[in-house]
Formats: sequence, C-alpha cells, structure tokens
Amino acid sequence: MTDSRIATARLGANGPEVGVQGLGCMGMSFAYGPSDADESRATLERALELGVTLYDTADAYGAGENERFLSPFFRAHRDELVIATKFALAIDPDDPTKRIIRNDAPYIRQCVEASLKRLDVDVIDLYYMHRRDVNVPLEETVGVMAELVREGKIKHLGLSEVTAAELRTAHAVHPIAAVQSEWSLFSRDIEANVVPAARELGVTLVPYSPLGRGFLTGSFAKAEDLTAGDFRRQQPRYTGENAAANAALLDPIRTVAEAHGATLGQIALAWVQQRASVHGLPIVPIPGTRKPSRVEENTAATRIVLTEEELALLEPIASKVAGDRYADMRFASAGRE
Repeated sequence: MTDSRIATARLGANGPEVGVQGLGCMGMSFAYGPSDADESRATLERALELGVTLYDTADAYGAGENERFLSPFFRAHRDELVIATKFALAIDPDDPTKRIIRNDAPYIRQCVEASLKRLDVDVIDLYYMHRRDVNVPLEETVGVMAELVREGKIKHLGLSEVTAAELRTAHAVHPIAAVQSEWSLFSRDIEANVVPAARELGVTLVPYSPLGRGFLTGSFAKAEDLTAGDFRRQQPRYTGENAAANAALLDPIRTVAEAHGATLGQIALAWVQQRASVHGLPIVPIPGTRKPSRVEENTAATRIVLTEEELALLEPIASKVAGDRYADMRFASAGRE
C-alpha cells in the first residue's frame, strides 16, 4: 500500500482546498456500535498523514460527544485541517428513532456557540445545516448563518440533504461552499436535480455514506449481523427481503474488484470519486471508518480509474436497490423533490 498523499479539491468557489477524500467521524462515538478510542485516534492521525484534511462531525452525533472526542486532535493540527460540523438535527432522548429538526435563529446561535465550546476552537471552517426544517423560511436560516460568517464564528456555509430549489434559494442569500448528501452505487437520486444545480452554482458535492453504510464493502449482509445498538438496523435497505435482494447486487462490484486486485469498498469509492469527471464538478466523499488500515484502503481508491466498460457494468445497480435510504424520507432531499 502506497503512502502517497491524495490529490486535492476546493470547497466551493472561494472555500479551502482539501484532500479529495475526507473522513466521516460519526462512527467514532455514535451510531455504529462500540468503538475503540485509541484506534479511532490513530485513524485520525493516519488520515492526516495521507492527505485527508476535511473532517466531518455534527452536534447530533452522540449529543455533542463526537465533537468533544475530536477536539484534542483538531487543536493539535488546527492549521492543517478543515473542521466541518452541523446544526439542526437532534435525537429524541426518549425515542432514539425519532429526529427533531430546528432551523430557527435562536437555535442556530445556541448550536454554534455550543459547538465552538465543545470543539475548543475560535471558528468553524464549514458549518452545515444538517437537515431542512420546512416550517422556517430557508432565507431566514441562511441569513443567520451569513451573520455568523460576518461575526467570525464560521468561515463557509454548507447544506445537507437539500433539493436543487433549496440550494438555489440558499445560494442567492449567501454563497454555499458544499452540499452534503448520500451518494453511492446504491443511492443516486441527487443526480437528477441536485448535482446539476451544484455544478451550475460552483458548489462542491460532499457525498456521505459512499460505501452504503458499509454494505457495499460486504462487511455485513443483513441488519441482524450488526450489534443491537447499531443505527443501520433501522434502515429499510438492510432488513428482511430488502437485504437479501441488495446483497445480490454486489456481484458486479466483485467482478470489477477482481480485475483491479482491489476490495469491494475501493471500487465503490472509486466510482464515487469518478463522478467528478462524469458530472463536471468537485466531489469530496467522506467515508467513515475507525481503523487506520481502512483509511489506507479508502485513500488508495482515489487512484483507481474505472474503464467505460466497468462503469457500464456498475450502472444498473442503483435502479435495482430495494428499500428507501431512510424509514422516513421527508428529511432527505429525494423526499421533497
């Protein structure tokens, strides 16, 4: 495995230059079952060595615990990396399957101050609206975010799981550097409207779950394979008949992986990375992992180039996927397009 640093891409027209692959940090303290703190810290360090400079978290991940966990690493390398965190989404403490969404001004200001304190930084590099509260005009929400830029508390704005129309509305209020949405061989709904809008506006796409929450790596075949507290046990794609049908869709990925001497995950990531040239816009996926060896594997995927024949073989997969991305799609862009 080579130690070559990965290439770079820019977030938006005037945002920072970052490694062409970022790191999703949620699983280090939330959603995916037990984790090893020492191994997670080693993963952060190894990622930075390999040129990964965009680190993604949110206040909702473990009710702030993920931000607190990452804080010492961020402080130690403050000038070398870009911190992305989010507001707007909270987990109901009485019902872990229920989401609370808020985009109102007092809540945003409360959230940014809390994140700054937990992260122990003076400014957040990229601040995302995690989910859209349709009861609050988007112009008001982005207006408050723009005020935070002027106040020096955040540098750049991001949106997560927005429609193309919402992106255009927000961008008219203040430039948006990045849109974060699920994008993988299993999830391609944003290609219809969101991706063209981002390209038109000069917004970078930051795909989350580019490995289909691990399913595309073959690491599990059904929800029952996962620990009791694992978030993925609630997702329709990984349960019952859906899981069995979707597991069969990995066969073309295996074929391509064998041709490259690569893993399933590397081919899934290479496909996402190659969307940049297919669609003509910067793309910085943020695969999540808690193991240094996986970071090495993931970043190596940035150097795999799939042939037209291989892309054609992978093309039909998404149209055959059984089950929605979430049990409640109202909070995803595809649920509002």
